[in-house]
Amino acid sequence: MLDADLKAQLSSYLERVVHPIEIVAHTDASAKSQEMSALLQDVVSAGHGKITVVAGSDDKARKPSFDITRKGTDIGVSFAGIPMGHEFTSLVLALLQVGGHPIKLDEKVIEQIRNLDGDFVFETFISLSCHNCPEVVQALNAMSVINPRIKVVAVDGGVFPKEVEERQVMAVPMMYLNGQHFGQGRTNVEEILAKLDTGASARAAAELSKKDVFDVLIVGGGPAGAAAAIYTARKGIRTGVIADRFGGQVLDTLSIENFISVKETDGQKFAVALEQHVKEYDVDIMNTQRASKIVPGKIKEVHTESGAVLRAKSVIISTGARWREINVPGEKEYRNHGVAYCPHCDGPLFKGKRVAVIGGGNSGVEAAIDLAGIVEHVTLIEFGAELRADAVLQRKLATLRNVKVIKSAQTSEIHGDGKKVNGLSYTDRESGQSHRVDLEGVFVQIGLVPNTEWLKGTIELSKHGEIEVDAKGQTSETGIFAAGDVTTVPYKQIVIAVGEGAKAALGSFDYLIRSSADDEPAAIAA
Repeated sequence: MLDADLKAQLSSYLERVVHPIEIVAHTDASAKSQEMSALLQDVVSAGHGKITVVAGSDDKARKPSFDITRKGTDIGVSFAGIPMGHEFTSLVLALLQVGGHPIKLDEKVIEQIRNLDGDFVFETFISLSCHNCPEVVQALNAMSVINPRIKVVAVDGGVFPKEVEERQVMAVPMMYLNGQHFGQGRTNVEEILAKLDTGASARAAAELSKKDVFDVLIVGGGPAGAAAAIYTARKGIRTGVIADRFGGQVLDTLSIENFISVKETDGQKFAVALEQHVKEYDVDIMNTQRASKIVPGKIKEVHTESGAVLRAKSVIISTGARWREINVPGEKEYRNHGVAYCPHCDGPLFKGKRVAVIGGGNSGVEAAIDLAGIVEHVTLIEFGAELRADAVLQRKLATLRNVKVIKSAQTSEIHGDGKKVNGLSYTDRESGQSHRVDLEGVFVQIGLVPNTEWLKGTIELSKHGEIEVDAKGQTSETGIFAAGDVTTVPYKQIVIAVGEGAKAALGSFDYLIRSSADDEPAAIAA
């Protein structure tokens, strides 16, 4: 199952296992069960005699599946399917954590997990090509090891298509708690805890509000925010970062091949590297906090949705952007029920079905190419008279027989049966005629919209909602700077965001020096 190099790596990791592990395997006569059994045997052979596999009961609902348990305890996690691809790391971490290797979470967070009162059964539907899923799987696995009253299973939707169909799972990761929908999309431990421990958010907000005034408070933890934090911290000034999720939109990026000096990486690895670099300095990182208002003044106030109020002498806004919506009837109603924005994550759920991709730029054409290898048919709909993607992508697209391109078309409505998508209507912009396409999924890929709704009426925004900045990154309000995709700076690229973050940091430092000089008492003439 595993090649020699992967076995060697696994063996080196499993040397850290402290407590003996028993894997309970639930199998049948299927090829997938045989594949899972081969994987588990490789795990045993790499486990230095600390791991054993036993057969599970015949009445287990999901086969193939397996439970990783710490012998003699009720500590364990479960996988339904074969956790390879992006989930192989989740498997390795599960083995280490169940085996007693320390869990890398803040002690306060660990204590909060231990103190959760109740019995929680989580089922998380995933796909092995989803780069957002491992964070959810790993978060829940860690919580289960810390508190055995939390039971978890990660379910590969590709192995259990009947259950996916019955539950109408059309986006991953999709979480269920005690049989009821709990949430979907990339989610970390702190976000899960906030939903389980309803008083946690208010307690955290009260603690944040007690913090002393920052010299620089950075709002947003993407590439621009990370660069700004490093540059201001290196100047020796008090720096804080509040972020909804550190890494920002980069976490949703599959492959990065154009960041100078890094030949190739992916968004998850890049985001981790950003956070690790920032943590090398004395920076106060406050995750799972979303800004709701900024109050200008000599001392600026940044209010959060949780109710916290943070104060700073200067602020750098780097809240980035998100996928743009097409804003037609049916889009919101069927989001995660056939309307999707991440072809890499959700594409496998539409295997053998008919889908549409909205948008003919690089993102749209890349999505169509990727989906063509999974689904039955792709209809690519472009508003303009020509596709806008790079020529090399268009040439590749033209070779795919199960892709149809419709140009000069305006999507007018997404149809459904009340539960899931079953069609799409568009208007031919040349003839004015309306057409309907029967399909099961719609992937929207029409660019980005800046995260600036919370700033309206406070600082100057462009007609597109981007923050207007000058050559130093300063906004229309003195002492408030901005950087990255949220600004009017053209070309939304990671490398540009990093540079703009550094520039805004230097701009804010210059502002602090000059404003502090203005506060000095005037020299007394001799």
